[in-house]
Amino acid sequence: MKFSIIAAALAVAPAAAEIYFKEQFNDEEWKDRWTESSDWKPKSEMGKWKHTAGEWYGDKDDKGIQTSEDARFYGLSAPLSKTFNSSDGKDLVIQYSVKHEQDLDCGGAYLKLLPGGDKFNSAKFGGDTPYSVMFGPDICGSSNKRTHVILHYDKKDENFLINKDVPTETDKLTHLYTLIVRTDNTFEVLVDNKSVRSGKLEDEFDFLPDKEIKDPNESKPADWVDEPEMDDPNDVKPEGYDDIPSEIPDPDASKPDDWDDEDDGEWEPPMVDNPEYKGPWSPNRISNPDYKGPWVHPMIPNPEYAYDEKMYSVCTDGCTHLGFELWQVKTGTLFDDIIVTDSLEEAQKFAEETFFKKKDDEAEMFEEKEEAKREEQRKAAEEAAGDMDEDYLDELDDEF
Repeated sequence: MKFSIIAAALAVAPAAAEIYFKEQFNDEEWKDRWTESSDWKPKSEMGKWKHTAGEWYGDKDDKGIQTSEDARFYGLSAPLSKTFNSSDGKDLVIQYSVKHEQDLDCGGAYLKLLPGGDKFNSAKFGGDTPYSVMFGPDICGSSNKRTHVILHYDKKDENFLINKDVPTETDKLTHLYTLIVRTDNTFEVLVDNKSVRSGKLEDEFDFLPDKEIKDPNESKPADWVDEPEMDDPNDVKPEGYDDIPSEIPDPDASKPDDWDDEDDGEWEPPMVDNPEYKGPWSPNRISNPDYKGPWVHPMIPNPEYAYDEKMYSVCTDGCTHLGFELWQVKTGTLFDDIIVTDSLEEAQKFAEETFFKKKDDEAEMFEEKEEAKREEQRKAAEEAAGDMDEDYLDELDDEF
């Protein structure tokens, strides 16, 4: 009996959380774990990664990797410690931190989850490499600011962008981005552990055909009246209406006293708008007694629609790598604290140990630097104003 009770308990116990990837970049060996995309673009177009904590930080010894050269491509990938396979029926959680120290004007800061296995070519990893998930900030200009969420749908073998933009952070502090794709076909995006978008996959991504379509056997009847108003049949154009000119000679004008008909020609008064002219005639409009309202095409169930229980399966054949494939005009974005797991609880625990542990101290240091910068600007402005006053006094001395 005891054995049966234990077996039953094990049968219903939740599976232990799996961590498929974790990276904190806190050692020089990070370069051994990651591979730069050396065969993606010409070397002159590729930017270099900098290992640093940044200009402001919560812990100077807690480093990340930062883009360091303007107007360059950046490619970097690493293998997962274990293949994530959606067929295992587990949630997918991707989380990492992003800091735009350069006040990013145009460039990506997103992460890609990739298939490929042993055939994955790290050196050639780039924009054309197939991917299963693309997630993270993308900014270009004042209007294009979003957090990308692009998911692969296996049945169509296509990647689909979320239908409505997800907001992103644009200040110079570190922010934490989390994507959860759940096995119940829902998803959620968190920024700094606060939900900014959630919903059903079928509602937010065009994975499935429409549930209903217009009935192909129905069409608007030929005698359908969809004009709410009509010309008044009893309204008749007044006799002589078209004879009224749009302009008439100005009745208040008179020939100038110095006008000479022989030299100046026959005088004609200037023309002015005719107050009697009402424009082209049109009959009055009245309510149409035969109006039936707008015709609505009848809808029927779409025979091609079928709910897919496995829309969440973005890595049906297994995802084996993670990578950054970016273009940045102005660089200085710092990435850190990456985790791929099947447990939101595990990701949040990692966030407490990393992002939230450093967050407040970083913000304090940033504000101190900003205040020092403002003080320097104030002093420079005062010195410039003083120089202007001295120049002005010198000019007065020269004049007198």
